[in-house]
Amino acid sequence: MATTDRQATTLALAHALSAAERGLAVIPLSRTKLPALRSPHRATSDRTPSDRGTPRHAVPGPTAPVCHGECGRFGHGVYDASTDPRRIRRLFAAAPWATGYGIACGLHPHFLIGIDLDTKSGTDSSAALRELALRHLFTIPDTVVVLTPSGGRHVWLSGPPDVVVPNSAGRLAPGIDIRGAGGYLVGPGSRTRHGVYSTAPGTARLAPAPCPTALLRLLTPPPRTHHPTPPATGEHGQGLVQFVLAAHEGQRNTRLFWAACRAYENGIGPDLTPALIDAALHTGLSEREARSTVASAARMTGQRP
Repeated sequence: MATTDRQATTLALAHALSAAERGLAVIPLSRTKLPALRSPHRATSDRTPSDRGTPRHAVPGPTAPVCHGECGRFGHGVYDASTDPRRIRRLFAAAPWATGYGIACGLHPHFLIGIDLDTKSGTDSSAALRELALRHLFTIPDTVVVLTPSGGRHVWLSGPPDVVVPNSAGRLAPGIDIRGAGGYLVGPGSRTRHGVYSTAPGTARLAPAPCPTALLRLLTPPPRTHHPTPPATGEHGQGLVQFVLAAHEGQRNTRLFWAACRAYENGIGPDLTPALIDAALHTGLSEREARSTVASAARMTGQRP
């Protein structure tokens, strides 16, 4: 490993340990911003076109048990996150190629919520957030702000312990992604392919400020109407729906695509589509993304979407 890579890993570990001292649970990340440790439950495979940017891991079938680290091994993404210095050192020792660290959201004591103001969509996400604030009568308090190499910003807020904020992409407004329970934020000091994440001047010493009540209401939409699995799809269809529901970030498109392909191959695709899309929405995918993924599966299997 090059000296610069070793230095980046050493610095990432130091930053991660410092974050853990503030009560933030961390995991090692690679230069791609993805968890550095690969799942022990999956073998190498190709990705679906709709899940770009996720590791080249095969996804277990719908009958495989879902493990969030209960097996005791590393490689469960955000579920590996810890504030224990000894465990953090072991995580980084197992991933000597790590050059950054992720901070798990939704965990005690901060129940962190990340407002990701992106610049890649061609929209002014900061202006969109200001417009939301004016429309819904809230202000973003002084809090931790992390600057991304692409010119974006991550605004850190603290949520209440009894509210689960889901992850979302562009649901609040174009260019605004939300990192909530089951998600993570790239920690300041992390080095990626595109540069280094850094704390905005004057915010490094701040604690995540409480999320304004009006904004919290926007981040926790009312539960969607449940669409039960059509009886005609049988147990196999229900298994595919449960397979999608068990997805976490990095698997959602892959699992939905796999399940939709199996449904169309077994002749239950049209009947099962509403339940599959509803399950995908519960995992945090947008309706547009879910429908696009199912349509891709239909085309892949030679069916009409």
